[in-house]
Amino acid sequence: MAQPVFAVQKYFRKLKDPRLDRRKLHLLLDIVVIAICGVICGADDWQQVETFGRNRLDWLKRFLRLPNGIPSHDTFERVFDRLDPQAFQTCFRAWMQALHEAMGLSQIAIDGKTLCGSARGKLKGLHLVSAWATANGVSLGQVAVDAKSNEIPAIPQLLELLDVHGALVSVDAMGCQKEIAATIVDGGGDYLLTVKNNQPTLFAEIEDSFEKALENDFAGVEHDSYQTEDRGHGREEKRIYTILVDPDFPSKADWPKLRVIGMCHHECLRDGKQTLETRFFIGSRKASARVYGKALRNHWGIENGLHWQLDVTFGEDRNRVSKRHGAENLALVRRLTLSLLKQHPDKRSIACKRLQAALNPAFLEEVLQIDAKPGKV
Repeated sequence: MAQPVFAVQKYFRKLKDPRLDRRKLHLLLDIVVIAICGVICGADDWQQVETFGRNRLDWLKRFLRLPNGIPSHDTFERVFDRLDPQAFQTCFRAWMQALHEAMGLSQIAIDGKTLCGSARGKLKGLHLVSAWATANGVSLGQVAVDAKSNEIPAIPQLLELLDVHGALVSVDAMGCQKEIAATIVDGGGDYLLTVKNNQPTLFAEIEDSFEKALENDFAGVEHDSYQTEDRGHGREEKRIYTILVDPDFPSKADWPKLRVIGMCHHECLRDGKQTLETRFFIGSRKASARVYGKALRNHWGIENGLHWQLDVTFGEDRNRVSKRHGAENLALVRRLTLSLLKQHPDKRSIACKRLQAALNPAFLEEVLQIDAKPGKV
């Protein structure tokens, strides 16, 4: 019977081992594969990963060498804390790149999240900026934010790791920066940036452009509108998206390839109380109000599809791993396993898929994609 070959072995086989040769009792690839399998099956810390490995030893021996059995949880912790996060992410990104190339890529949402459980004393929780393929449910990469900085410098670093060619990249107001817009355009992508008062000149000029257009009933102005209505969870919501195409305002030239400015008017009725909110955005792609409206709603899929799942299903905020490299690498393992579980066609929840993988090795093998051919996921 042929031994199974998993995609994880293909993409992580060239990962450089940070340990001294004389201290190696366990192979690096064995350690990485056990960790990924363990997290898929519900392990949320290194002790649980070790427990998974010891209970699946015979199964793991089918495709891993395991010269000294299953590593201890201390070994997992030491190795992942010493692994270079950039090198680890290079392997991760190659795998996810192959996944989304097979499915196609339309929109990339970028947003940040703090690992609250990684805080210790004066050490703040590790903050990560992640990229998420909204249509595919695939995590494309992450960058750790410097403890003395914010998300703004991390976003260009993340963009440099990604292939954004042909994609619409959406970023919230923190990332509404000229340099970020230029990086996206230079990479062959288009941007959709939310605009708030952190860009006071741009915000005021967009607001003024819409006031003038409305006063003149959009006479001589190329525009489009799209409306949605939703009911559920005790709320009634209406959103009206309006865009102006190729607008003319003083600071337009500062924003590369800017083609559209937009406004979203949001009305929400809940428990008899109505709230009104107006948001603005800019885009480099000439597209309809419907396209922009759907992209704005899809952007927040990173909150529900990634951040919520990581906290609720994977217990990320409760995880107490505090060493920077260890916390960053384990976070990447969680994002990788979440992406793989989302790609499996089973319609049950992520929590149910993790339980099924723990109980049924055949299902785990499906998630790991046995017999991955070279160049094919």
